[in-house]
Amino acid sequence: MPPRGRKSRARARALSGVREQQAYFRYCILGFLSSLKESSTYFDVIMPEKRDQATGRPLLVISTPELGRRIDDFIREYLREKSPATVGTYRRSLKEFERWFAQRQDRVRFSVADISSYKEYLTETRGLHQVSVSTYLTALRRLCQYLVDIGVLEENPAARVKGNSRPTSHSRAVLSESEVDALTSVVEPGSVINRRDRAIIFMMLYAGLSEIELVRADVGDLEQTLMGWFLRVQGKGRSVKDQQVPLDPDVIAVIQRYLDVRGRVRPEDPLLVSHGHRSEGERLNTRSIRTRIRRHLDEAGIKRSGVSPHSLTHTAALIWLNGGMALEDVRRRMRHGTLETTMIYFRRQGLLKGDHA
Repeated sequence: MPPRGRKSRARARALSGVREQQAYFRYCILGFLSSLKESSTYFDVIMPEKRDQATGRPLLVISTPELGRRIDDFIREYLREKSPATVGTYRRSLKEFERWFAQRQDRVRFSVADISSYKEYLTETRGLHQVSVSTYLTALRRLCQYLVDIGVLEENPAARVKGNSRPTSHSRAVLSESEVDALTSVVEPGSVINRRDRAIIFMMLYAGLSEIELVRADVGDLEQTLMGWFLRVQGKGRSVKDQQVPLDPDVIAVIQRYLDVRGRVRPEDPLLVSHGHRSEGERLNTRSIRTRIRRHLDEAGIKRSGVSPHSLTHTAALIWLNGGMALEDVRRRMRHGTLETTMIYFRRQGLLKGDHA
């Protein structure tokens, strides 16, 4: 048997080796975590010990630069089929969230309480209108859902924070029957410009078309089917013309009278063009349409506060409702997303019979 001193030295060496192995193991683990944190571009650390009090889910710890990259990915992947206008709205809305996030020095953990704090910031600090607040929260809700879909978040915290109530009435005024008659009377079908303007007014008043839909329209978008005439339009938030708007006989007749005086037109030509000396044949823009409508409103003596070119589009719904059209049919023709929006017009249909003078 070896002496006791030799055994003690052997145990000491063995213990020392274990300690060296433990130290080396700790060194490797720390080095691995450090390199992972510094080098990973899309690595988000979920802190199990920190949970959302409202949902019980782990909270997301993310840096401001990483949030910016996530937003860019969301816009590129989720909104690739949306129109430039829709993409711009989302980008502006999420840029506001990114600024608020940065001001809080990365203390945001994507909890329900954080989203509620952001809503309070929009409402009280920024003083935004309730519609704007709802728009900003919708964009954030979609971003959070995208993070859930790709596995970064376990649950959408923004889904638990409701947006502000939508207004129950429109701020823009509508025209009365007498004002509709006055407006259509001042634009007599004489010159090519008057025929064009009359077509614009009829398409807004009796087909519910908006300025941007008129500007985007081409001659080839007019379609005749067994059900009548339609105009293909680019739906809100879409990048293609995937909706059909019915054109009643009186409306298509006014359009055809305008096209007749233009001479030969091709399907790819704009439906509405300029007839000025320097811009003959160029597509009208929304500014030109608004200018022409305002001029005719003045000529008709319609100068009430709140009346604008867009009032003509709003008036279309009231004309249909007063004519006995079903509420669901009006919703489809106005291309409203929900029946609640159409109900705003239903509650105001008596204004068409009123005298606003």
